[in-house]
Amino acid sequence: MGTSEPSRRQRLREQTTAEIKDTALSLMSSGGPDAITLRAIARRMGMTPNAIYGYFATRDDLITTLIDELYTSLVDAVETARDAHPADDPAGRIQAWGESFRSWSLANPEGFRLIYGDPVRDYQPPEGGAAPEAQHRACLGLVGLAVGAWPRVHDKDASSYRWSDFDKGLVGKVREAFPDQPPGVLALALRLWGRFQGLVSLEIYGHLRYQTARPAKLYRDELAATLRSLNLTPSGR
Repeated sequence: MGTSEPSRRQRLREQTTAEIKDTALSLMSSGGPDAITLRAIARRMGMTPNAIYGYFATRDDLITTLIDELYTSLVDAVETARDAHPADDPAGRIQAWGESFRSWSLANPEGFRLIYGDPVRDYQPPEGGAAPEAQHRACLGLVGLAVGAWPRVHDKDASSYRWSDFDKGLVGKVREAFPDQPPGVLALALRLWGRFQGLVSLEIYGHLRYQTARPAKLYRDELAATLRSLNLTPSGR
């Protein structure tokens, strides 16, 4: 039997839930993360405060939902871009991840800020974090990029790391997924993360606004330099 169509009530609830989330991000855009309150959202939407509690019991529930959905959207985007390149093309996969990361972030600046930047005052995430699955995928995705590049890496500093240099919980996840890799791979993954996020963060927060009219070129060149440092040839160069 086919799946039944959602009822009108269900459709209205889904539409209202989506509008609540969009309104929260709009409030954050104009007033920062502290502007996200259920009362402010209700006022903006013309709802009573009591009515909005039927969708999200607390502001923290709403914040958790936003972070989880946005982080998942980000990881979906970078994984899709990466997987457009075969496993034997580590340069293409790294470059695609980095370019997709910037594109998603610029299209979703409030999402970037919630995931990576702005703490929400008095927000208490659930045990395990707001988006544990997305965070896990992002972590292992970055390590996977490092694993692909590792055979070409000739960096004496990379071999100087020990597993004890890193968080035990992180090490456990990485060694379970990549049991035959050395600790230098995790160091490389963290360095890649820093390369991807650094210039994007400056751009999102407006710090490059008066310094350059070509932030995209800066970012592309940073990716290319990263690949060259790993003895990989940038795509299209």
